[in-house]
Amino acid sequence: MHIHILGICGTFMGGIAVIAKQAGHTVSGCDANVYPPMSTQLEAQGIRLIEGWDRSQIDIEPDLFVIGNVVSRGNELMEEILDRALPYVSGPRWLAENVLSGKWVLGVAGTHGKTTTSAMLAWILEHAGLNPGFLIGGVPLNFDVSARATDSAFFVIEADEYDTAFFDKRSKFVHYRSRTVVLNNLEFDHADIFANLSEIETQFHHLVRTVPENGLILANAREASLQRVLDRGCWTPVEKIGGEEGWSAQDSDGSGGFEVFFNGKPQGHVQWPLNGEHNRMNALAAIAAARHAGVPAATAVAALSGFRNVRRRMEVRGSVGGITVYDDFAHHPTAIATTIAGLRATVRNARILAVLEPRSNTMKMGSIKEALATSLAGADLVFCYTGGLEWDAQEVLKPLGAKLQCIDDIERLAQAITRESRNGDHVLVMSNGGFGNIHEKILTKLVP
Repeated sequence: MHIHILGICGTFMGGIAVIAKQAGHTVSGCDANVYPPMSTQLEAQGIRLIEGWDRSQIDIEPDLFVIGNVVSRGNELMEEILDRALPYVSGPRWLAENVLSGKWVLGVAGTHGKTTTSAMLAWILEHAGLNPGFLIGGVPLNFDVSARATDSAFFVIEADEYDTAFFDKRSKFVHYRSRTVVLNNLEFDHADIFANLSEIETQFHHLVRTVPENGLILANAREASLQRVLDRGCWTPVEKIGGEEGWSAQDSDGSGGFEVFFNGKPQGHVQWPLNGEHNRMNALAAIAAARHAGVPAATAVAALSGFRNVRRRMEVRGSVGGITVYDDFAHHPTAIATTIAGLRATVRNARILAVLEPRSNTMKMGSIKEALATSLAGADLVFCYTGGLEWDAQEVLKPLGAKLQCIDDIERLAQAITRESRNGDHVLVMSNGGFGNIHEKILTKLVP
């Protein structure tokens, strides 16, 4: 079958393209911005890419159009598909019907930590010899690909609450029919499609409704929002993460390692370089989910000691003159605060220069801007890129005082950062986009 994917350069749709190609389909696709690294990865798979939404793509005559949620009514190619009554389907539905059917699906949901937890879980299953398929919203360094299809019974998927397509406003994750579900956390996000937290909780409740009685839900015990979701109705066993009962972690030696416990009984010791309480919670969820799939906790613990993290999660992009530049995907106040706290625990009294691009739709709209200053307070200096914002960042971040600089030009922003940097500093760049390749600009300008 020949499928043509609209919105192919998004992480999720690009993953579907790779999986479809591996499954033997002919795959092509289009997007508004076809550029590396996704374009390079897809072309290396033999996937033809087309820039834009020109109606003439109809002449490719695919058997099916797979529609990403970046596409809306008014898109000229979509309008042509509708006018001609050509067959089309959403990405999640195509995945569910053609890849996930008959699989033991392990879905990882939550506002934060989905990508890292999914990567941990896939690696544990791989380490255990289960050869899982997976589709993850980032590139796990243990695999160097974000998606793959295998003949394994197991498939790990990052289960996103964002809507499916312009013609299907349900969250993506309800399509996957997961047997094992991780509920990492739940906060307000995606202000472009959800009016409040209650609306998101309803979508999570819909997810819970799809989990079978012989499945398992792993829920963060510290999140009142998740307890509200479960209280609305749950027909599946639940194990809690990070509470007095269920799965917990305890610092063992101060070197980053920790002991894993289940219902108070020790399960093993994880020794790894990752920092932060959030990564321990992610690890507990991955260990618990793998155990449901038949992997002993001791095996999972051993696997995580070899986990190499995910690209763009505290990824060191380079070091010049004793100044280290990191790239991180944090873009929500909670994630920003957690990321800074994790780095602080590692670098102690060294200076942290936080560089933020408020790029997500929620950030640009300013829906959660009131929490931003507090989330950045742990940094020694803060640089905020203000291009495209619908609110006054200088005013909102005023509590940060003299350590704040707001700049609307990336080149001038990079200059300001390098001017303020000194030996021993840690420059933490946070964005859910490419940020104009500011990391390389900073590193280049730091060279004497």
